[in-house]
Amino acid sequence: MAKVSRELIPGPAGALELLLDEPRAAQGASRFCAVICHPHPLYGGTMENKVVATLARTYRDLGIPAVRFNFRGVGASAGEHDAGRGEVDDLLSVANWAVQHYGADRLLVAGFSFGAAVAAAGAGKLALHHLTLVAPPADRYGMEAIHSFPCPVSVLVAERDDVVDAAAIRRWATQLSPPATVLSFPEASHFFHGELVNLRQRVCTELCNALPLVASDGACR
Repeated sequence: MAKVSRELIPGPAGALELLLDEPRAAQGASRFCAVICHPHPLYGGTMENKVVATLARTYRDLGIPAVRFNFRGVGASAGEHDAGRGEVDDLLSVANWAVQHYGADRLLVAGFSFGAAVAAAGAGKLALHHLTLVAPPADRYGMEAIHSFPCPVSVLVAERDDVVDAAAIRRWATQLSPPATVLSFPEASHFFHGELVNLRQRVCTELCNALPLVASDGACR
């Protein structure tokens, strides 16, 4: 059976709290692992967020171990909020730990809202195979200065977003190199209320299209 377990690992500002969503043993795509960043902690964002949990389960159900974590100062993670700067260091620490822990050589990263900005900022410092950005605040946190990524990227746009500007996300995404895959959710608000099943299905399909090894292992069928 799939399992969820909690870990504390050393981080740049002290301990970092993790949740590990792990697939059944011997399921395909074991060379992958995924790390997921949560929304803004000053507005209640944690690794328990429903969008973050949905992403973790999507990876897990494809046979990919998923690591979600609390940024510094959230839950049992030590330290204080650092406006996205130290949070990038948190991501790098968790990603390096996850790759070593799972013996993976294909790292996937995802982020939601503020977490998408952190994921985007950290992407150039990691050997990534895919990046998923859900409702990224494209006009904040320095995202407007990011124009390229080292891997394929999927950008999910909630067309009824009441927190970030959907039009700004689209403008930013069209300028990316390599070209981003933009997934539009016409009925979704920022937190994807009532759209989580749709989000899961479409992310699953996109990962299977972008990552041939996942598809070849049969987990996409």
